[in-house]
Amino acid sequence: MATLLPRDSDNTPIPAVRLKSGGAHALTAGATSSRNATAFDDDTRIVSVCATAPVYIAFGDATVVATTADHYFPANLYYDFCIGGDRVAHYTHMAVLRVGAEDCAVYVSEKE
Repeated sequence: MATLLPRDSDNTPIPAVRLKSGGAHALTAGATSSRNATAFDDDTRIVSVCATAPVYIAFGDATVVATTADHYFPANLYYDFCIGGDRVAHYTHMAVLRVGAEDCAVYVSEKE
């Protein structure tokens, strides 16, 4: 099958998607849970996340809340998450909660 994707040293296509225009979200992870104010686009299947300090994260709808029982996400890691697709419920929001004593920034980029 023909592809325009970049290829690795074994000539295997590397999955790549681009940043979605208008799909940047900046959240503040504090002592209480917060989430993106604007829902992820219905067509978005992947979001990339990077936090300036460790946080707990949770995906869901407009009521999602992050707690200390949710997934730990380390600082300064850029990571892609699937938020929807074939036979998978589509998440519209991401909630964050700081791990440490200081608030931090969490950057989320929708991809297409």
